Amino acid sequence: MTDLFSTPADEAPGSPFAPLAEQLRPKTLAEVVGQSHLLGPGKPLRLAFEAGQPHSMIFWGPPGVGKTTLARLMADAFDADFIALSAVLSGVKEIREAIARAEITRGQGRRTILFVDEVHRFNKAQQDAFLPFVESGLVTFVGATTENPSFEVNSALLSRASVYTLQSLSADEMGQLFDRAASTALAGLSFDEAARGRLCGVADGDARKLLNLLEQIRTAAQAAGRDTVDGDFVNATLAQQLRRFDKGGDAFYDQISALHKSVRGSDPDAALYWYCRMLDGGADPRYLARRIVRMAWEDIGLADPRGAEIALSAAETYERLGSPEGELALANAVVYLAVAAKSNAAYNAYNAVRAFIAEDGSRPVPLHLRNAPTKLMKEMGFGKEYRYAHDEAEGYAAGETYFPDGMKPQRWYRPVERGLETKIGEKLAHLRRLDAEAKKKGQAR
Repeated sequence: MTDLFSTPADEAPGSPFAPLAEQLRPKTLAEVVGQSHLLGPGKPLRLAFEAGQPHSMIFWGPPGVGKTTLARLMADAFDADFIALSAVLSGVKEIREAIARAEITRGQGRRTILFVDEVHRFNKAQQDAFLPFVESGLVTFVGATTENPSFEVNSALLSRASVYTLQSLSADEMGQLFDRAASTALAGLSFDEAARGRLCGVADGDARKLLNLLEQIRTAAQAAGRDTVDGDFVNATLAQQLRRFDKGGDAFYDQISALHKSVRGSDPDAALYWYCRMLDGGADPRYLARRIVRMAWEDIGLADPRGAEIALSAAETYERLGSPEGELALANAVVYLAVAAKSNAAYNAYNAVRAFIAEDGSRPVPLHLRNAPTKLMKEMGFGKEYRYAHDEAEGYAAGETYFPDGMKPQRWYRPVERGLETKIGEKLAHLRRLDAEAKKKGQAR
């Protein structure tokens, strides 16, 4: 039986027709660039390879960081049959064929490593289908995903596999990969520092993307009859390359999280950095506008109500001007929110009350707080003894209670001593002193 996703002979590693990324795929652990936190001496994956005992695992990381390569190297290291499935292209038929092949392989005294790329795209039933074969040891399961496995992989399968987090290649590691490609597959073509920096920067930590870009440059240079590549040639050759940005994946949510936390942490420069990173990556400015408004209410709140006004005004400005002019308004809002006084007091109070109500019973509204638009309702006592605050001293009905009967008054909202909430806190403290005085006088309800 042939590999379900075997590489055609003219595209196999080493073939002159194979893509550059495939030609330069590492054949040993020593050739792998990056992931030193997993592959360095004494590190988890290195120890797994050295122990000679494969175990099921899931590789989680962005594209182009070596997930497939490590799975293939594992099969080579353990002399195991390597079966590759793509969750995008495979279904029940392919899974059954893979299991049948693994049974034949076991009969020959060899292990099988079943590699499932983009495992998060399999549904629950498909993921569950692997469980008995993983438990029996028929296959060593290796999954690869760009999505957080905590959310995208079934807990039953997740509990049977170790999760290894792969990282984007650093600038130095991208440089190493560039130099290796330039000295082998691109021999005879020279690059200046501007070209090298531009290509590594556009690849943005993605090894496969870097090699694909180099292949484009090689083709363009050959067509132009050039043996040297400078920064201008790279810029002229490559179409605009957006940095890696999966709008529905972890990179997206990690960056919006970093933006939000930078605003909350009162760092306008970091906040602008993440805001511009997301724009550079193709994020919808309208989505960013919604999140910026949310930040204003969640983290600035009543410490500076002007923050919400500015955030809403910036969102409206973007709707009127569009890109790129409207993005400046959003940038101004980001800076203002970052430097504004912070309070999550109202946010915390809101969450606390919702939690309380979810656990509490349905308490009736006290009679004195009910409206009495009809004679019958008045006769029933609706609105009786209600104190109209505007007619009281300081416009406050000291000692009055507005909670349900029998419920102890709560203090969920606790203003912080920052911004406008300092004055709000002082006012509430004064009103509570008036309540205490009314209680002493027997005026409290």
